[in-house]
Amino acid sequence: MSEEKGSEVGGYHAKVALSLLVLVYIFNFVDRQILSILAEDIKADLGISNSDIGFLFGTAFGVFYSVVGIPMGKLADSWNRKNLISIGLAFWSLMTFMSGTAKSFLSLSIYRFGVGIGESSATPSAYSLLSDYFSPKVRATVLSIYSSGLYIGAGIGLFLGGAILDTWNSAYPDYTQAPFQLKGWQAAFMGVGLPGILLSLITFTFIKEPERGLSEGIVTEQSKEPFKDTFKEFIGLTPLSLLGDKNTLKSLCINLVIASTIFLLCFSLYKLTDDFLQWVAWGIGTYLVCTWIQSLSRRDIVAFTLMFRSKAIIYSFISFPCIPFVGYAYSAFTPSFYINYHGMSALEIGTMIGLITAIGSFIGVIGGGYFGDKLRENYVGGRLYVIFFGGIVITTFGCLGMIYSETRNMSLLFNFIYHIGSSVYVGCAATTVTNLVLPRMRAMAGAFFILTLSMIGLALGPYTLGRISDLFEYQGYAPGDAMQTSMALILLILIIPSITLFLAARNLKADEESVTERARTLGENI
Repeated sequence: MSEEKGSEVGGYHAKVALSLLVLVYIFNFVDRQILSILAEDIKADLGISNSDIGFLFGTAFGVFYSVVGIPMGKLADSWNRKNLISIGLAFWSLMTFMSGTAKSFLSLSIYRFGVGIGESSATPSAYSLLSDYFSPKVRATVLSIYSSGLYIGAGIGLFLGGAILDTWNSAYPDYTQAPFQLKGWQAAFMGVGLPGILLSLITFTFIKEPERGLSEGIVTEQSKEPFKDTFKEFIGLTPLSLLGDKNTLKSLCINLVIASTIFLLCFSLYKLTDDFLQWVAWGIGTYLVCTWIQSLSRRDIVAFTLMFRSKAIIYSFISFPCIPFVGYAYSAFTPSFYINYHGMSALEIGTMIGLITAIGSFIGVIGGGYFGDKLRENYVGGRLYVIFFGGIVITTFGCLGMIYSETRNMSLLFNFIYHIGSSVYVGCAATTVTNLVLPRMRAMAGAFFILTLSMIGLALGPYTLGRISDLFEYQGYAPGDAMQTSMALILLILIIPSITLFLAARNLKADEESVTERARTLGENI
């Protein structure tokens, strides 16, 4: 389908696209978040540990989500974005449904891989599409509205998961008497997976593809061979992309050093933790990402330079993943904390935590985008200052209050504050990244942005929290006390963005203003 030449910036088609993409993102996180509310039942049924749950919630999903997201970002930059979103939605919904058929830790891991692959298509495409449909002046607000689906979906996922789990287990205490002998957690996966397939048909029908560069008047030619370009991006993840010129031997030697370093690191972590699958998956993902960055410098020097030779964007890529490191870890284990520490049921958690997650995070992400845009009018680094205040100061305050409050109600109040703070960064962070590259590479830059959040925040955060909690339990801590202490310790990672956010803000103005000039110097035809 050709792009809609007559689409209007901020017009009817833009609003329809934004509304439907919010709904897509809601489904995205319903499918992703539901695992946390089902964790205790899955642990008991499959005989797995907290670190295994961390792997399923984070690494199994996050590695494939991250790595496949890079070529998906390229496909979004060169093909019809609404088609890509629709196909991806149908696939990940199917994988969520199939998770309900899992009989082992391995089979559930494979289906989580599939969910990650499917969801990798959505956000890079959405970032690119919405950036064309809306003016840069309101981009943080728009991307924050889109990102609100993340938290609404997480809340709905907790509620639906808890409701289906408790209802099913109450109706069929003996699962052998249940339809198809399904257990409660299996029925929950199936119940939330099916509706996404219907939504994929709706998005395919009603979202219209805008002209690339529409919002900024930068005409961008449509790729004539989008799938060939995407295949090259897949090859770019492998050493094959380093072959073919006079620098091949040097490039391969550098790549070998990278591979050896990652292998030694992951082997050491495996010997330390005995979690083979975790470090194999993370190690392979990290190697592929490093190889892709190395090959990008040969295949697209303009994109490489704008993404990896800008101080502002480098400091941003260091800062942003630290916040979801905490957020994803808490998302994975907050239900377990309330079950073990406050004695709440799955239905209570699904209802109360789900509502807190949806409302608190909605306030945070929309407010973060709005205040980020307003502060940006007077301060170039305004969006980054908003991230610091919400993502670090308020988040830390809310987390400590949540886990150390003696009463359930006070803990829930601090949980609400935590969700407001931890969600502030999303729209401001995405806008910071997309403003530092050209329109033709926004989806790819968005994909790499998501990759950093996933490979560091998602793939390591839940696993780290689960692992630390397991270690405390092995030392004799009660499950609730072990989870409480572990949740406090991982807040230490927020020290990093406390420094790097201000370094990014210091370099932001110069790097933003020089984007077009630097691209032209390198041969970009704009």
